[in-house]
Amino acid sequence: THLLPQIQKKRVFNYAIAVDGLKQILWGLFKKVVIADQCAEIANMTFNNHGEYSGSTLALGAVFFAFQIYGDFSGYSDIALGTARLFGIDLLRNFAYPYFSRDIAEFWRRWHISLSTWFRDYLYIPLGGSKGGMWMKIRNTFIIFLVSGFWHGANWTFIIWGFLNALYIMPSIIFSTNRTNLDMVAQDKYFPNLKEVFQIGITFSLTVFAWIFFRAENLTHALEYISEIASSSFFSMPSLLMKHTLLTKSLFLILFLFILIEWLGRQQQYAIAVLTNKWPKAIRYSFYYLIIIGILWFSGKEQQFIYFQF
Repeated sequence: THLLPQIQKKRVFNYAIAVDGLKQILWGLFKKVVIADQCAEIANMTFNNHGEYSGSTLALGAVFFAFQIYGDFSGYSDIALGTARLFGIDLLRNFAYPYFSRDIAEFWRRWHISLSTWFRDYLYIPLGGSKGGMWMKIRNTFIIFLVSGFWHGANWTFIIWGFLNALYIMPSIIFSTNRTNLDMVAQDKYFPNLKEVFQIGITFSLTVFAWIFFRAENLTHALEYISEIASSSFFSMPSLLMKHTLLTKSLFLILFLFILIEWLGRQQQYAIAVLTNKWPKAIRYSFYYLIIIGILWFSGKEQQFIYFQF
C-alpha cells in the first residue's frame, strides 16, 4: 500500500529531496563505518576472548555491541532510505532513536519498525491480537517474540533473546501501559527529567543484557559471558579504560558526540535532517566534510553487515 503506488506513478527529480537523501546516506555511512565498525573491534575482542577479561570489561563490551548493531543496522537503513529518495521513492522509516526509549514497548515501536509492523499485521492481529482478553494478549505477545527470535536463526540464543524481550514487555501488556510513551522523550526540550533518565537507563540496560544472547555463538557462550559479568570482577576498572589505546580513547569521544547529535536531532527522521539547517554555510559544510573525513579515516577495516546473515 505504501511502496507500489509510488513505483506506478511518474516521478520527477526533486533537487531538495535528493539533497536530503544524500545527507541521510552520509549519516548512514557514518553510523556504519565510524560507529558500528569501530565498536565491532572491541565487541569482537571481548566476546571472542571472554575468558581473559573482567566482568566490567565484558559489560562494556556488551554495550559496544549494542552500539555496533544499532549503528550497523540503522546505518544501512539510512543508506537505503536516502538512496531511494534520490529516485523519488519514500521508503518507510526503520529506526526512530530506539535507545532513547523509556520502556520496552516503546523500544519495539522504534527498533526494526518494518519487521515489528510485519509481525503485527501478519501474525499478531490474525492470531486475535488483543481482542480476546489478557490471556490471549500474553499468548500472542510471546508467540510473536519467539517467532521473531526464530526468524533470526535456528539457534537457542535467538529464541532466548526473543523470550527475554517478551518477558520485558509483559508489565506493559498486563498493566496496559504499552501505549504510554508514544511521543519522543523530552519532547521540545533539551534535557530529560530524572524519571526519564532512569527509565532510559533501565530500558537500555535490559536491552544490552538481551543483546548478549543475540551476539553469543551459543547458549554456553552466553551463560559463561553473563556469569563472568556477575562475578566480583564486575566492580574492577575495565581493562579497556586502563589500556588507554588510541582506538578506545577516540571511540569514547566519538560515541559521546554521536549520542549528542542523535539526541539533538531525535525529533527528526534522522539526526542531521534539519539539525544543521540553521548553521552558517561555512560551519555546515565543515561539519559534512568532517563526517566524510571520518568515514574515510576509519574505513580501513571492513566489517560485514550483521544483518547480511539474516
